[in-house]
Formats: sequence, C-alpha cells, structure tokens
Amino acid sequence: MAIQQITMPQLGESVTEGTISKWLVSPGDKVNKYDPLAEVMTDKVNAEVPSSFSGTIKELIAGEGDTLAVGEVILTIETEGGTETPGSSNAEEKATGEEKETKVPAEAAGLGDKQVPSPAVERGKARYSPAVLKMSQEHGIDLSLVTGTGTEGRITRKDLQKIIDSGNIPQSAPETKAVPEVEAPAKEKQAASGTPTLQAAPSIPVASGDVEIPVTGVRKAIAANMLRSKHEAPHAWTMVEVDATNLVEYRNSLKSEFKKKEGFNLTFFAFFVKAIAQALKEFPEINSMWAGENIIRKKDINISIAVATDDALFVPVIKHADEKTIKGIAREITELAGKVRSGKLRSEDMQGGTFTVNNTGSFGSVQSMGIINYPQAAILQVESIVKRPVVMDNGMIAVRDMVNLCLSLDHRVLDGLVCGRFLKRIKEIVENISKENTPLY
Repeated sequence: MAIQQITMPQLGESVTEGTISKWLVSPGDKVNKYDPLAEVMTDKVNAEVPSSFSGTIKELIAGEGDTLAVGEVILTIETEGGTETPGSSNAEEKATGEEKETKVPAEAAGLGDKQVPSPAVERGKARYSPAVLKMSQEHGIDLSLVTGTGTEGRITRKDLQKIIDSGNIPQSAPETKAVPEVEAPAKEKQAASGTPTLQAAPSIPVASGDVEIPVTGVRKAIAANMLRSKHEAPHAWTMVEVDATNLVEYRNSLKSEFKKKEGFNLTFFAFFVKAIAQALKEFPEINSMWAGENIIRKKDINISIAVATDDALFVPVIKHADEKTIKGIAREITELAGKVRSGKLRSEDMQGGTFTVNNTGSFGSVQSMGIINYPQAAILQVESIVKRPVVMDNGMIAVRDMVNLCLSLDHRVLDGLVCGRFLKRIKEIVENISKENTPLY
C-alpha cells in the first residue's frame, strides 16, 4: 500500500488558488483514475478535479469552502503497491490539514524555481485557517479562548471538534466582537517577487444586526488581481464622445429579422467589439503587454469581455475577433455569457486575452474608469447610448444617440498620442456604420 497526495491543480493561466465548492467523494470511497473528486471554483472557472490514481480515499485534507493555493494537498488516497510519499503513514495520521507543511509550486509563490513551504502561522498572532474560522463561526466559538494543540499552538479542526463534542463552548462576554484575521493565501504573501501583498484585514467591530459575508475564493482572487493591476500599472484615462445615431438606426432595422433567423440577439455591443478589433489591427501598439524588460506586442487580437454574475466577474475571450463577422461576434458573446451564468465556462474560455472591452452601458453607466485586466495594457468601457441635444456642423441643434468610450491605459506601455488616435479611429468606424458600409455576415 502507498499513500498518494492529490493537490490543488492550476485551472488556467494566472490562477494561483482554488476553493473547494463541493466534495464528490468521502473517506473510504474507492475511485478509479480520472474519476471526479471535487468541484473547485476559481476566479476564472468552475471545474471538477479528477483523480490521478486508482485506490481508496484516505483523508479529505480541506473542507468545503476552503481556499487553497495551487499545489497544496487537498486529499490523500491509498493505492496498491509503490512506496509511500513523504508526509504519509504515521506522520500523516498525526497531522491535520492545517498542521501540515506542504510544498507550493514556485510559480504560485513567485520565487523562481525554488520550492517553498506554504505560509506558517506566526506564534502569538490571531490567524486561523479558513476551515477553522468557518467551524468556529458555525458553532459560536470564541477562538481567542481556545488553546491550540497544533504546531506552535495553532488551533486545528480537531481542537474545535473536541470542544463541540464536550458541549462546553467558550464564548466571549461582550456582544460585539472583532473579526478574526483570516490566514492569507500564498499568493497574497509574494513580497519576495515584487507582487503587492494584501494588507491584514482591519479589526472591525461587529454589532448586533450587522451581517458578516464570508469572502469567497472568487472574490479574493478578484481583489488580489485588481490590487496587483493598480499597484503595478500606472493607470491613465481618456474618453471620447461618439455619435451612434447611424448605428442605432441600422441595428434597430435589423434586430427582429436577425433574431428570427439566427436565434440570438443582435446587440449594440457586437458592433462595438467589431469596431474595436478593427482599430486594434490598425494600432497594434494597443494590443500589447508589459513584461519587465520588454513590451510584448501580441499578434492575435483576442478580446476579453467582462461578464458579471450576482457575486463575481468573469472575463471570457473572443479569439481572433478581427477575423470574425458581426454575426459571429454576436453569437460568441451570447454563448460565452450563457456559459458564465450557467457555470459551464471552461478554463480555456478565459485564456489568451490581449485587450478587454467592458459593456458598462448595459446597466446605465455613462462614464467610468475601468481597472486594467492585468497584464494587458488597456481596457475600454462602452457606456450607455443616450439621446442628447448636439450642435451639428451646420450650427443646428439636433437630438442624437450619443455614447462615451472610456479608455484606461498602462502608461508604461502606451502614451496619450497613440491612445487618442486609437479612440478617434473607433469613433470614425462607429459613426460611419450603415447598411452600405457594415456587412453583418
């Protein structure tokens, strides 16, 4: 018999951690190689983790709702033959998931080609694993009154289970309590690589009637990526006003027939994505990324589109958008948005983006400044089309359909001149949309 470890896989580029949303197995279950073990949620995709071995599930190291760094052990499995892996057998029986020091891949920790242990809890600091924190909240246990038996006095799930079984649950006297500091994921502690670290959560009093909402793995990943983008990329912002009257008239004349023929909606957003892809082809500097010693100008034009759910934001990618028709782009927008909202988005649907377009106009916004989708060089917000009085070239005032296009740019990569020309070109394309100039197919 041999004890093998299953670790948190990397489910997409730039993904550094995942959250166990649901276990599909229990200790003692027999599984075959490639059988699904758990459902895992990241900031990019929901996916099943397959077994790398055939055998019997020995221990689930992580609990449902726990967030682990890529490479951290999520469960152990007993297989036939071979030698035991380090940390198994007696040592494994003595340690819980919180007490083990597992190895995290170097790329996840940002420390070159070295293997480093996952972060340990410092003595005397109120830090708890997500599993311990969740368990304490469910049973009303004041962790400051608990003595841990783990490494360096760390509180483990076994410590809490003993307290729960005894029925003698320690609770603090005051009605208000401070929010305990959750142990940060590995990627939040990457100071050695130059990546910004998330600051320790402030101690905020929680009074009666306040609602504590646990931060999910997706929300943590979004927070870390946004912090990194704002910390590393010097953001600049510019905007142009575009007359979309011709676009509105053209699209409205086609939308009913198009929906009946194709089975999906012809949206304004599809026209904007097509115009932006064409402008990116003419201004390839915008389709670039910062890489430290180099600026990488990407050959393919792969447009990331922001799709929001009730509690998260996903950014699937329209590959080779410059080669697609307006109809093809409209169909892909519909399909990708449907995958996001049904939880069927795959990791490959999120990869390879070179420029991001955000349809902020869908909820009525008329002006906004987006945070760049790191490591891309820019993000464009397409705002709401609204009717406004406009002074025409002949001096007359007319009511026109106007839209603002707002561009956030990484000033390390891009300067105002090229970005101004890029926006001017998009404006020109959109204002000249017509039946004669703009084929759908």
